[in-house]
Amino acid sequence: MTPSSPSLNTQGVPRSPQNSLSRPQVATLIMVGVVVAAGAIVAAWFSGQGTISRIFNQLRLLQETPPLWLEVPQVAGAYLLVPTVMLFVIVLGVMKVSPQPRAWSRFVVIGILLALTFRYLAWRSHLTLNLSTPLDGVFSLGLFFLELLLILSSIIQLFLMLRVRDRRREADWLAMDVVEGRFLPSVDVMIPTYNEPVFILRRTVIGCQAMDYLNKTVYLLDDTRRPEVEALAAELGCQYVTRPDNSFAKAGNLNHAIAHTTGELIAVFDADFVPTRNFLTRTTGFFQDAQVALVQTPQTFYNSDPIARNLGLEDVLTPEEEVFYRQIQPIRDGAGSVICSGTSFVVRRSALQETGGFVTDSLSEDYFTGIRLSAQGYRLVYLDEKLSAGLAAENIAAHALQRLRWARGTLQAFFIKANPLTIPGLNLLQRLAHLEGLLHWFTSISKVGFLLMPLAYSFLGVIPIRARAEELLYYFLPYYLVQLAVFSWLNYRSRSALLSDIYSLVLAIPLALTVVQVMLNPFSKGFKVTPKGTASDRYSFNWNLAWPLLILFGLTAISLWVNFGNCMIKGAWMETVPPDVAEQAKGIGLGWIWSGYNLIMIGIALLILLDVPRPSPFEWFNLRRIVRLVVTSNGAEHTLWGTTTMLSEVGAEVALTQAGFPPLAPEETLPLRLEFQENGLVLYGEATRIGFDGEFPTVRLTFAQPHLGQHRQLVEMLFCRPGQWKSRYTPNEFQSLWLLFRILLRPRVLFDRNVEVSAVSVSQV
Repeated sequence: MTPSSPSLNTQGVPRSPQNSLSRPQVATLIMVGVVVAAGAIVAAWFSGQGTISRIFNQLRLLQETPPLWLEVPQVAGAYLLVPTVMLFVIVLGVMKVSPQPRAWSRFVVIGILLALTFRYLAWRSHLTLNLSTPLDGVFSLGLFFLELLLILSSIIQLFLMLRVRDRRREADWLAMDVVEGRFLPSVDVMIPTYNEPVFILRRTVIGCQAMDYLNKTVYLLDDTRRPEVEALAAELGCQYVTRPDNSFAKAGNLNHAIAHTTGELIAVFDADFVPTRNFLTRTTGFFQDAQVALVQTPQTFYNSDPIARNLGLEDVLTPEEEVFYRQIQPIRDGAGSVICSGTSFVVRRSALQETGGFVTDSLSEDYFTGIRLSAQGYRLVYLDEKLSAGLAAENIAAHALQRLRWARGTLQAFFIKANPLTIPGLNLLQRLAHLEGLLHWFTSISKVGFLLMPLAYSFLGVIPIRARAEELLYYFLPYYLVQLAVFSWLNYRSRSALLSDIYSLVLAIPLALTVVQVMLNPFSKGFKVTPKGTASDRYSFNWNLAWPLLILFGLTAISLWVNFGNCMIKGAWMETVPPDVAEQAKGIGLGWIWSGYNLIMIGIALLILLDVPRPSPFEWFNLRRIVRLVVTSNGAEHTLWGTTTMLSEVGAEVALTQAGFPPLAPEETLPLRLEFQENGLVLYGEATRIGFDGEFPTVRLTFAQPHLGQHRQLVEMLFCRPGQWKSRYTPNEFQSLWLLFRILLRPRVLFDRNVEVSAVSVSQV
């Protein structure tokens, strides 16, 4: 623990360090100063103050006399579509020739996107701002700056994409030194835990012990000092470490363990993350380079996230984190600014000790620990291979808790020494990458603004955008359609643009509030562990997250009706009225389209907030294995052969290859023995139900409590097979649009869900 560690409040939450008291003041005062200055300008504009009014009148005149190079060509409307069609065909051709982004194809597509973005910004800033009245001007400039925030984040991402790295081939030849015994540093495998259920810890410890690496020691770091966890460590044969208090939460737990261990490398896994057998084989080889301090691997999940599950799209939507680990982390690797993600990483002990251990003055100890290592000149490496899997948040409340904690922890960067924008030792490219990560959280404010803006059309008569139809065709359409076409391709088909909007909308309001709260009082809330291993046998609606969206839904529905009615009435006589009235009618037309889109998205977000039953905390996998069943009925044994269709730690479903299973009355069970032909695992249990899967008879069975050796084999078969965690592709934009309409017209969460699937979620392996 470093001497400069912050003091604790009564919950063991870090307060602002005394030696950086000026930082919170500076960061907060800058934000408050900007808001106050903007408010003063707006007040002066509304009051008719001379200088301010003259400035905005001059800007309005410039809007009305744009430069010639921004004028739309004087050609027929159809010809204005030529840029859109040409660019669309080019990017489609590039993506056809290069289905996965490569250096050349990425350069072509990003070059086109950047050119279109700057062209769009020139048009948007010169021709579309409505400064005719202070009210219109405030909303018009406000909308432009909210949009600018998103565009700035996008531009930085696009620029950094040109340096993307893929280290899998490098890992291939570095792993040979590990496999052949030429490089075998000692590794301490650490599993920090706080209140996670013992059955989750059991599978994690078993998975860590199963890694194909002899020179390792597994430590269970118990921050709750539970006798049952100590007994688990003794049963499984791993080291048990605890401490007298919980100071500095997870970071303090890890720092305490580091002081009592000696391994050259330290591998860290969250309590619910199970590594595959080849995790250390694939990662430790990178440490042959003395400058490498940390190797991070992706997080993937063996259960569906609550958004996919509540929509009934478990087998369609990829987890939200897929975008981060398939697109953002490779970008960060190319920029030398890999983010340490708190689990599934290996770090060099000497480098960590040199920088003072894990950072304790923020909720995101992992993120800032990585920054401090980079600032000392060490390299952080990202290996894009799924070498472990954990539990995604199991309900929407836990999902929200996790995301808000990430936002709060990351934004505390402005108030601590490890601020990536100011800490000595980082280069400009690294700071730029971290700036994009910080801007990401501020974009939640933009998304809330986009929800509110259509209401200004109907309730205040505001027209924040001035644009003729030909300008939209010439400037907006190519920018929007090309962005839409390549969005999924650039993130390796981990998320479509429409589905990305859904995911971001659900928590847009609480995230925006969190951003403001952090900038005003960064250390007001402490670390809360995401609950895991939960179960529920009923539907539940999250009213805490829903009530702002319900209000917005009602107001948006009213605005849609008002705007649509006004548009229909004014549209009939728009050609006969003065230009300013015609412009207002066109603006109302844009308003009702915008309101309609928001209404659909808010409606789907509200469906997401209805958590579906999840009566079992155990995950079931679609795993095919040849098995032999020996069933005892009326004192006689019956032997049958079959294939597993679903498998978990507590039971299985088997499709039999022949008839002959003894009859099973309701509420009756039959004892049986299940023998796996692949690895010789034998499990005992009871048949609880028989049925048919097409033409094949099926039997559902539950396992009796296996002994330790059996459970090790079962966990290794379910969670530890190298290469088992595959990346799935998300639906494209057209498929996503169709999915959204299907969800609205017939929500699967209410109509098509078979809750009886034995109350489990079935994961793809």
